[in-house]
Amino acid sequence: MPVHRSGTTGRSRLATAAGTLLAVLTLLITLPGAAGATDTPPRGSAHLGTGVVAHDGQGGAPRDNRAAQTEGVDVSSHQGNVNWAALWNSGVKWAYVKATEGTYYKNPYFAQQYGGSYNIGMIRGAYHFATPDTATGTAQADYFVNNGGGWSRDGKTLPGALDIEWNPYGAACFGKTQSGMVTWIRDFLNRYRARTGRDAVIYTATSWWTQCTGNYSGFGATNPLWIARYNTTPGTLPAGWIYQTMWQYTSSGPIVGDHNRFNGAYDRVVALANG
Repeated sequence: MPVHRSGTTGRSRLATAAGTLLAVLTLLITLPGAAGATDTPPRGSAHLGTGVVAHDGQGGAPRDNRAAQTEGVDVSSHQGNVNWAALWNSGVKWAYVKATEGTYYKNPYFAQQYGGSYNIGMIRGAYHFATPDTATGTAQADYFVNNGGGWSRDGKTLPGALDIEWNPYGAACFGKTQSGMVTWIRDFLNRYRARTGRDAVIYTATSWWTQCTGNYSGFGATNPLWIARYNTTPGTLPAGWIYQTMWQYTSSGPIVGDHNRFNGAYDRVVALANG
């Protein structure tokens, strides 16, 4: 009957439409960059100060005491091929370059950035972005040293730096307890020293250090502090350090965004390189 045929056709079309909608929704969920997938950045994209603005905010410009300090920059794959000549001519005399992250990522621009800064005359070093939830501190120190994070007594190489801060891929403290985080950091530092003979620099922010290590004070006597704070002063330092060796004071500086000040004249930068 006509009515019967019409009802069957309507139900068939409804079922087809529902099936199409389900297929589209499934595709959207699984596509890279789909809703929800962009909430977490891709592994390897982290860099020094990756969480500073979001967690600590950004204040005014630092006080102009550059006569007693030495300007530096830090770079990662985000900067691509860096114009080192322009930075040098602007007064930048030292640099840190991201070498590795976890045990799964190597900066594809490392050679241009690390070699280029050296060739222009800068004192430079390498840094490692820590992911304590993916591998041990010992394993990550080995990966770092094996992929650009070593040290040589040439007067132009700074000791490697451990970037330990907010986790851009998940929980701020990487799922570690405060004591567990301290142990992980200690394992990394001990392995780095065993491999290179140098004590690594620790890059962090006071608020993260307080939250995730319980403001542990045990590294201040051995490891230089590189503090992150985008404000007029470095502010309160983590326990154990009475001064910072370096201060990352902005992520929006000239030529390259991340600018830093070494707490001393150029000869102090040379002294750190020489150990």
